[in-house]
Amino acid sequence: MKAVVIKTFGSPDGLEVVDLPLPVPAPGQVRIATEAIGVGGVDAVIRRGTLAAYGFREGHVLGSEVVGSVSAVGEGVDASWIGRRVWAFTGLSGGYAEQAVASVDDVLPLPDGLTGADAVALGGSGVVAHFALDRARFTPGETVLVRGAAGSIGITAVQLAAGGGAGAVAVTTSSAQRGARLRGLGATVVLDRSGAGGAGAPTGFDVVIDIVGGPRLPDFLEMLNTNGRYVAVGVVGGQPPADFGTRLMAAFRKSLSFATFSADTVPGPDRQAVRSSQFADAARGDLRTVVHGTLPLSQAVSAHRAMDAGTVFGRVVLVP
Repeated sequence: MKAVVIKTFGSPDGLEVVDLPLPVPAPGQVRIATEAIGVGGVDAVIRRGTLAAYGFREGHVLGSEVVGSVSAVGEGVDASWIGRRVWAFTGLSGGYAEQAVASVDDVLPLPDGLTGADAVALGGSGVVAHFALDRARFTPGETVLVRGAAGSIGITAVQLAAGGGAGAVAVTTSSAQRGARLRGLGATVVLDRSGAGGAGAPTGFDVVIDIVGGPRLPDFLEMLNTNGRYVAVGVVGGQPPADFGTRLMAAFRKSLSFATFSADTVPGPDRQAVRSSQFADAARGDLRTVVHGTLPLSQAVSAHRAMDAGTVFGRVVLVP
């Protein structure tokens, strides 16, 4: 089968299409003939080598979520799964392939009316957005800033905050055009990447959901209101300064809170329950997904170039 591996860490040119043996599902796993493969921010972070300390090595197959039909099951898995059209989380590897394996606990049947592209635009990111707002103890009437809102996590977070009764939903983005699209999804204030601009913007925010991280993270900490909560869900802009905590401590009397959040810390059944509900909402049109575009699996390099250039709005999807 065809798959995309990291030949060398760094630029997108380090990705390569190779032939690999068909994966054999282990006990408790299913194999899926993929029809849609999500390209996520974490894929780019792994490809750059940023997470090499976590054990990623050259030859790694990228990709964490796919949609397709179950083609085989491992020992202990009900054979009735075979032929069912499903969304699956493959971990942090194995998705960029014509066939992928996943634990049956990380597989969900798709509702009628939801495309594969829409499912991989929402499946992983929607859960992060939901639980990040929960971790931030967001309540109706509070002001929310979504930093880096043009990706699939940010797009869902904007909708959930707006639908949850936020007093204001601000976003950071790189252009007026993107800002207009985010307004159409529920944003009420558009800021530039530095957090400036935005006529009528609140003077501070009760909640910040940050997908970007990077060197400017401390500047956004200072935009929190008293008792404000900051939740970092990604580092697509790189790691923050090692001493960013000094800025947090400098505002000691404001009783600010900073947290990181990974969906890995949420019990599997809870993730699946939220995901199933969001898939149903998307199938009904109550929750919108944004697919930037679809590309053949063989053009994964082009997908990652677009990610690095910052031109992606929503989710890029690969198709075998």
